[in-house]
Amino acid sequence: MKLIDTKIVQRTMGKRLIVNNLLKGLFLSATLFGLVVLAVLLYRMFTQGIGYVDWDFFNNFASRRPERAGIKAALFGTLWLMAVTAPVSLILGVGCAIYLEEYAKKNGFTRFIQINIANLAGVPSIVFGLLGLTVFVRLMDLERSVLAGGLTMSLLILPVIVVAAQEAIRAVPKHLYEASYGMGATKWQTIRRVVLPAAIPGILTGSILALSRAVGETAPLIVVGAAAFVAFVPDSLLSSFTVMPIQIYNWASRPQVEFHEVAAAGILVLLLLLLIMNSIAVLIRNKFQKRY
Repeated sequence: MKLIDTKIVQRTMGKRLIVNNLLKGLFLSATLFGLVVLAVLLYRMFTQGIGYVDWDFFNNFASRRPERAGIKAALFGTLWLMAVTAPVSLILGVGCAIYLEEYAKKNGFTRFIQINIANLAGVPSIVFGLLGLTVFVRLMDLERSVLAGGLTMSLLILPVIVVAAQEAIRAVPKHLYEASYGMGATKWQTIRRVVLPAAIPGILTGSILALSRAVGETAPLIVVGAAAFVAFVPDSLLSSFTVMPIQIYNWASRPQVEFHEVAAAGILVLLLLLLIMNSIAVLIRNKFQKRY
């Protein structure tokens, strides 16, 4: 009987090992495929666009002549837009998550709100653009400005930040709450000095993804009035603007091959901006991870 059981176990383990190796190879192939596609994309963009990335490219405005085309207006427009989007979305998103997790009663209405917030993360971006056009551009009379675009993009990424912040707050160990209350701290003192610092790594992880999406979005900004051709740098929140994805699309849609190379140079600058933003966020996240 023991011999039969041993043979059955060996046969079953053999099948399990085969399935395990097949799945391991499948996952490795998927990873390698993604890396190869990324490498090809980066190689193509680098070889086509590196020749245009110089000081003049950063200092010139858009032009109908590819040798004089620059990304200055779009770069500064993107920076202005993120200066509005990042603080508004982070403050509202984290504030909403704190209320839902720490103060709101756990009832059917709260669950209904959380379900709708999670569903909003999957709504097409063009819908948020139409909402921004109706509320910010027309109703609030902000016109086609940086402020209207920034508030629209904040609405777009707000659900992602709320969900990420909620999960990060839930992951804070309960004994930290108990220790804080045991020392006589109030609820707000516990949240501000214990919960938020411990949850910052998780909050920043979701915020990095959300802000990266905001940098690369074009549909909502086109709806609220971001221009395709701007020959000036925004000087206030009520100025007209353009952003790098719109400018890159403008260059890529032109028939001249030279403009396609200029678009590749713009993509390299956009990737560099994303890398800088993400690096800053990762450094802050790692600092708090080591502390907590």
